[in-house]
Amino acid sequence: MLDVLIIGAGPCGLAAAIECGRQGLSCEIIDKHNVVHSIYLYPTHMQFFSTAEMLEIGEVPFAISNDKPYRHEALAYYRRVAKHFNLNISPYEEALTIAKQPDGSFQVKTRRRGGEETLRQAKHVVIATGYFDHPNYIGIPGEDLEKVTHYFREAHPYAGMKTAIIGGSNSAVDAAMELIRVGAEVTMVYRGEEVSQNIKPWVRPLFDSMVQKGHIQLHLNSRVVQIAESSITVLSNQGQESIIENDFVLALTGFRPDRKLLASSGVQLDEDMEKPLYNPDTMETNVPGLYVAGVIASGRNANEVFIETGRLHGRLIAEHLGTKV
Repeated sequence: MLDVLIIGAGPCGLAAAIECGRQGLSCEIIDKHNVVHSIYLYPTHMQFFSTAEMLEIGEVPFAISNDKPYRHEALAYYRRVAKHFNLNISPYEEALTIAKQPDGSFQVKTRRRGGEETLRQAKHVVIATGYFDHPNYIGIPGEDLEKVTHYFREAHPYAGMKTAIIGGSNSAVDAAMELIRVGAEVTMVYRGEEVSQNIKPWVRPLFDSMVQKGHIQLHLNSRVVQIAESSITVLSNQGQESIIENDFVLALTGFRPDRKLLASSGVQLDEDMEKPLYNPDTMETNVPGLYVAGVIASGRNANEVFIETGRLHGRLIAEHLGTKV
């Protein structure tokens, strides 16, 4: 029987596996996609806000020519780390249920690509799933149209098109800047009084300049209330309604962790923020032997935990497990 089964092969899951290995624990990672799938879903040309050093795991240097890495560099780095530590990873295997057994171990029901289901046994389980599979839907008419996406990969498909961005975060601003470069007509709608204060400092002045020059039509204190095939309807906080011609909508409204696996495993969740109950010193939940690592430990605000902090959870878990061996 495995000592530890880790669900999720993101940076935090990889870090947990490395630390468990250092404690001499047998460990395997399963993931319904492949290694660091969440980073793969980032925009193609995205540059991290964090420095490379803050993204390192396992004390493996993240050596790059720039201070802040790009998406493709992070993908290569985490693949290299997984290979360096010879981590036991089973990609394209999804965890369906986690059941506590009478002897205190866990039985995890999984499904491999192709539909084959299997049962895995482990003394301990770490849930380190991310959140990029679950966008925050707005719940407005037309959100299910083919022209709408909650993921922005790159600007080319929108060249010369009337494109609306819903949101005011870093991802929304980055998307707007890329769209401008390919000649898209950009409308940006955000419910706040101003875009996020956390916009990358090297991007903010360029964004403000594009708005001032009229290259980005920015609607603050506003929200999109309806999406049609050739338009969007925008309602301001003052009640003024505008119908704007539109070809595509990027609803960049953030993502949320999936709590179903946690809840079905008996983990208690905070009513307001859907935050799991766990000991911050060990990351163990109210279910003995079941741990959380990474963004799944946060509440509804997925920005509560980043790679920089979540990568440290693995050491807390491994040290606690080391006391049990």
